Amino acid sequence: MAYIGREPQIGNFQVCDAISVVNGQAAYTMQVSSVNVSPETANHMIVSLNGIIQAPGSSYTVSGSTITFASNLVTGDVIDFIHILGSVLDLGVPSDNTVSLAKLTATGTKDATTFLRGDNTFAEAGGGQWEYISSSTISAGTSAVDFTTLSTDYEDFLFTLQNVHQATDGQRLYGRVFTGTGGSQAVDTGSNYGYSVTSMTTGHSTEGNNATDHMRFSYINGADTTESFNAEIILYNPHGTTYQKFFRSIGMGVSSANASHSHDVGAKYGQTTAVTGVRFYSQSGNLDDGKISLYGRKNN
Repeated sequence: MAYIGREPQIGNFQVCDAISVVNGQAAYTMQVSSVNVSPETANHMIVSLNGIIQAPGSSYTVSGSTITFASNLVTGDVIDFIHILGSVLDLGVPSDNTVSLAKLTATGTKDATTFLRGDNTFAEAGGGQWEYISSSTISAGTSAVDFTTLSTDYEDFLFTLQNVHQATDGQRLYGRVFTGTGGSQAVDTGSNYGYSVTSMTTGHSTEGNNATDHMRFSYINGADTTESFNAEIILYNPHGTTYQKFFRSIGMGVSSANASHSHDVGAKYGQTTAVTGVRFYSQSGNLDDGKISLYGRKNN
């Protein structure tokens, strides 16, 4: 049936927590989920005492979060319930768990992968920020660490190397890429790589190669039990098929004879083929400790 005039709106209906009667006491504090609540007026409540609905104003009054009955309650009296109606002619605060995505006027795709921006539009989460994808913990005798899934959901990738330790002294960390997908995915072992390494130890040194079968991602690393290296390696736009693929490695480690060193490496895969994975391995010997984690970055 249609309303004549203004249609009543839904209020914030709440049921107060149970209240234990105290012998000889008339005033009680009203709470919802252990938090004090204050009805708009006594007329915005339904109160049942001993199975009888009470008349607002004459049977009880309200001041803030306190309800006061017209006479003291005694042992055996039961406050059955206090139902707060809210402001029934005003929307007020919506009841808990009642606002769905469909009720919002914001534009854009509303789902679990988006967030609401200040301009009232939904945008994909993670734009421009690194999101954790996976990690690989290195154990003794590891010949290579492979990341064979570079999702097209991400534009760039970051590899973080934490306390990577090589079994053989005086070796560098090498890298190659995977191309192809599914059963045709394979490591490219051809002379399609290049790199330029700048390192700082007791002095300044550089090394480079523009046509080799691997990339270098570190300077010379020591193999004593306390020697390791750490780095961040970024792979830019591996899914593109117009340009060659580029890596940037910045790190710090310990070389032979316990000499600290830092390095800044630019490396490339000199093909326009899409890169679908990355392999990390030691120049000679195995990797035997550390952790490599993979992150992805989406650009809006």
